[in-house]
Amino acid sequence: MKIALFVPCYVDQFYPNVGIATLQLLEKLGVEVDFPMEQTCCGQPMANTGFEKDSIPVYNHFVKTFTGYDYIVTPSGSCAYHVKKHYNIIEQTTAVKEVRSKTIELVSFITDVLKVKELPVTFPYKVGLHVSCHGQRGLKNATASEITPDHDGLVLSLLKNIKGIDLTVLNRNDECCGFGGSFCVSEEAVSAKMGIDRVNDHVKNGTQVLTGADMSCLMHLEGIVRREKLAMKVMHIAEILNGNKV
Repeated sequence: MKIALFVPCYVDQFYPNVGIATLQLLEKLGVEVDFPMEQTCCGQPMANTGFEKDSIPVYNHFVKTFTGYDYIVTPSGSCAYHVKKHYNIIEQTTAVKEVRSKTIELVSFITDVLKVKELPVTFPYKVGLHVSCHGQRGLKNATASEITPDHDGLVLSLLKNIKGIDLTVLNRNDECCGFGGSFCVSEEAVSAKMGIDRVNDHVKNGTQVLTGADMSCLMHLEGIVRREKLAMKVMHIAEILNGNKV
């Protein structure tokens, strides 16, 4: 397979360790990965702030950059969802359709394409999972409590098979963290309160390491963890699956 790695702009700027962990993890799984140096952003930030037409050149650049690959893998459910669902406003050429269909979130690629169900990783900590809204309700990577009481999903299935891990049972499994991109700027008080509620659920139930598949949500939650000076580590799922230490 010819695989391209797309690293979201906020990961590139603030959490390059997540991009590195993603690359290392894919290589450990036997995947030959290309990293197109021309890549920039998927265009989501502009679109989310009401400037979707201004993001069209970014969309076209993304398609041009990633045309010709079997899969475009990214450690971000929100970016994968944006390419798949919001690139419908540009002309649907063969290249656009292919890039939209082949862009895939990291855990989906591992479980659905590579058919990997467990990895030889030991992680002896109590881990709390935050399921992002885009990954859950957009990409359908996890069950939703309004549909079923069964708590399940792709990330959870991989975590369950990690040696030594103890998964946190939350009071509210799939509540939004309140980040929402520009929402945390335009409605900062509401956003912060939602994030505090999420973090407090983890605190009450003993989470030592807070993880998820979207670093944007984790960035929001980590800000609260740092301000409150909590004894909790925040790690992207790629870092845990890659065998990174706390």
